[in-house]
Amino acid sequence: MNAKVRRVVIGTAAISMAVSLAACGKAGGDDGGSGGDNKTIGLLLPENKTTRYETFDRPYMTDKIKSLCKDCKVKYNNANQDSELQKKQFDALIAQGVKTIILDAVDAQATKSWVDRAAKKDVKVVAYDRLAEGDISAYISYDNFKIGELQGQGLVEALGDKAKDSRVVMINGSPTDPNAPLFKKGAHSVLDKKVKKVVYEQDIPDWSPDEANKKMGAAVTKLGKDGFDGVYAANDGMAGGVSTAMKKAGVKDVPLGGQDAELAGLQRIIKGDQTLTIYKAIKPQAETTAKIAVNLLQGKKIDSLTPKKVDSKSKKDVPAQLYSAQIVTKDNIKDTILKDKVYEVGQICTPQFAKACKAAGLK
Repeated sequence: MNAKVRRVVIGTAAISMAVSLAACGKAGGDDGGSGGDNKTIGLLLPENKTTRYETFDRPYMTDKIKSLCKDCKVKYNNANQDSELQKKQFDALIAQGVKTIILDAVDAQATKSWVDRAAKKDVKVVAYDRLAEGDISAYISYDNFKIGELQGQGLVEALGDKAKDSRVVMINGSPTDPNAPLFKKGAHSVLDKKVKKVVYEQDIPDWSPDEANKKMGAAVTKLGKDGFDGVYAANDGMAGGVSTAMKKAGVKDVPLGGQDAELAGLQRIIKGDQTLTIYKAIKPQAETTAKIAVNLLQGKKIDSLTPKKVDSKSKKDVPAQLYSAQIVTKDNIKDTILKDKVYEVGQICTPQFAKACKAAGLK
């Protein structure tokens, strides 16, 4: 936190504490003023290493909230992968009187006590993307087991006729993200039946591309350059780290899968350094979340927006909406990513990738 902010003196100790907590770790500030009342929605995102959060999730939700409720304010913070910081941000929103909070938890297992305290104060918490523990009011995400199945299926398809004799390395997501074991379980449900063996597997704290790079380097050292035939990486950020490690070790022509359809991941796919990703349409997820938050703020029903039910470890029958996803390869970027205007051709096909884009039929 900025030293000047630390030295600001405000009338009472209680107000000073609330402002201090709100300012702590802020990445991007408030979108539309301060103060907490029945016109304010809190938005807490977990990190910014994964580019989707700042590029898509945050603006989609903020814009939709403001289109639905012109007087509404969005009080935003990013936790930079720090669960304790996110708790402080959450508590600060409660102290300021915010009655509806969208929470994408850094550590979904750690949220129970603070979410339960909030619920007792009639604060509605909408779990976004990750199923936070505690008395949440709604959950919006994807069918994450099915996404893992798609990741496994995409890798098997990339391995082709050699799949049944193939050895696979698995670089899984963060142990503190409840989605990661679902991705892993879904992928295993396919790979365990369709490939010869998973020969190396690691969970990566914080979805760190750097750590994924190190673990992939360790896998190559342990197995040898020819000791594996395909790599599952749970998201595109880590796939980037894996790709760099394989290049450094001189590993070529090994299928590599990711997830999230990040711009860098799509560029690797065009270039041939990554084989596939999973495209999750973020806009409907984010906009549905915005609608739910506004409805809860205004005391309206959310039944039509949450047609499904899910169970967390701490709460049964949470109203939910779960979206589907699809495999993206070089062959269908045009019919998925470009068709849905996630990115434009010019964003993907920068000069560095112009030749590869032309070969792929994108230019």
